[in-house]
Amino acid sequence: MTTPDTRRHRPASDILRTALRRNRGPMIWGTVLMGLYQAGETAFPIALGLIVEHTMRDRSLGSLGLSIAALAVIITTVSLSWRFGMRILQKANTTEAHRWRVKVAACGLQPVARDVDLKSGEILTIATEDADQTADIIEVVPLLISSLVAVVVAAVALGLADIRLGLLVIVGTAAIMSVLSVLSKRIGSSTREQQARVARAGAKVADLITGLRPLHGFGGNHAAFRSYRKVSTEAKLQAVTVAKVNGAYAGTALALNAVLAGAVTLTAGWLAFDGQINIGELVMAVGLAQFIMEPLRLFSEMPKYVMIARASAERMALVLTAPPVTTPGSEHPAAGGDLEIDCVRHGTLRDLKFTVAAGEFVAIAAYQPRAAADLAAVLAANVPPDAYEGAVRVGGQELGELSVEAVRAHMLVNPYDGEIFAGTLRTNIDPSGTSRTVPEAVEASMLTDVVALHRDGLDHGVRDRGANLSGGQRQRLALARALAADSEILVLHDPTTAVDAVTEQLIARNVAKLRRGRTTVVITSSPALLDVADRVLVLDEGVVTAEDTHRNLLADDADYCLAVAR
Repeated sequence: MTTPDTRRHRPASDILRTALRRNRGPMIWGTVLMGLYQAGETAFPIALGLIVEHTMRDRSLGSLGLSIAALAVIITTVSLSWRFGMRILQKANTTEAHRWRVKVAACGLQPVARDVDLKSGEILTIATEDADQTADIIEVVPLLISSLVAVVVAAVALGLADIRLGLLVIVGTAAIMSVLSVLSKRIGSSTREQQARVARAGAKVADLITGLRPLHGFGGNHAAFRSYRKVSTEAKLQAVTVAKVNGAYAGTALALNAVLAGAVTLTAGWLAFDGQINIGELVMAVGLAQFIMEPLRLFSEMPKYVMIARASAERMALVLTAPPVTTPGSEHPAAGGDLEIDCVRHGTLRDLKFTVAAGEFVAIAAYQPRAAADLAAVLAANVPPDAYEGAVRVGGQELGELSVEAVRAHMLVNPYDGEIFAGTLRTNIDPSGTSRTVPEAVEASMLTDVVALHRDGLDHGVRDRGANLSGGQRQRLALARALAADSEILVLHDPTTAVDAVTEQLIARNVAKLRRGRTTVVITSSPALLDVADRVLVLDEGVVTAEDTHRNLLADDADYCLAVAR
């Protein structure tokens, strides 16, 4: 029964081991410097005890001066070792967090989706918060070791004064760690649940931002907000639970550390009163009892951070170790090939069959929006070939035999809700900076008026998700990006739903002109786009029920006329 759990947790352990292994150098130097810091902190009360002892016994100015010089060395060591030790560790921590963020983001951006039940908002949370918390292990281990050094030095110094004091520190530290290890497990499980709920709330926010305009359109915004309030409240309540557990942990640690420090102080006082230790050793013991609380606090807090780092690593492992949804092939399609849909059954599609010849402009009028979305998903390779029946062939080769890179380079499927990124108009149209047809794409998509509105032209700034653009401007910007790619096969899904009728007519003519001689498929109900197509396929109930030019269908098919006439 333990084998599945072992397999599930091994990726998280591998992530933590990888982080520790590739930061060995900074961690060694950080451990040395932080060990010097803790040793210096612990040596301070020892030096004070020696000063008191020498002053009372020898009453020598030379001994006093030497002791003061020793204190200056200790203070300098403490200051410099902390400064440079934390600088090294925090730089390594930040660099490691960046590496994991890039790796998680790369998994989310791969052409082949991974088989993981997480939304984009959840993956974003994992790539930010969980990556940061996992990288904290780089600081945790050196701080844990350096705190242990301080406790050992204090125990040895007290043991030299009286063995009972040294044993008291060792036994007390072991007892504190035993109690806190139980609480740290509770923190780990609570933190995992909190991270999952925060990620779900983040995913809900991303969904709401994307669909806010249509939600307002049909009055569903209040229901959506109630749904978000529910998941947000769940995240808040879990955060309160984690805060309570953390508070109980911190309070328990502080109380136990204070009890140990008090026990050391009282024991030393009793031994001094009984004449078993001298005044200098008493001063040292009292000073160590105070100074030891800081390394004990760090030492007792480290298990909590280890559990948090492990919980975050487990969430990162959900993304990093998830297998791809499908294994793509390695073939490349023939240049200028045709597109063939052969008896495809998926979602609402029922034995869908049609062929688009190379260089042809074909429009598909889908009576059911779900069928249009299913067809676009299949063509975009968002659906694995083994998840649907039938075959999609590009240039005579099945989609499953082609590499994803080859499919993306040969065939571009532009979704109706294409994302707009923060940057400029130019970087949104030509992200790679290699397109030679940007002016033609801008003109064909009727984005020229947007460019002309701004002094910077194509270098005009665009906010995240195109927040400073209207719906029609965002749609035309996405269309310009698709046209600028100049792919062999271009599939457009409802590219003009947010523009006015006059602009739509101009876009339709421009696209047909620009794409002349290139294979183009437009899934649309726009009369303007249907009219410029070489032929129109009517998609009803998942199958092609009619095929002709737009004008012939308007004249002969009453259902078609009712569906597309405006």
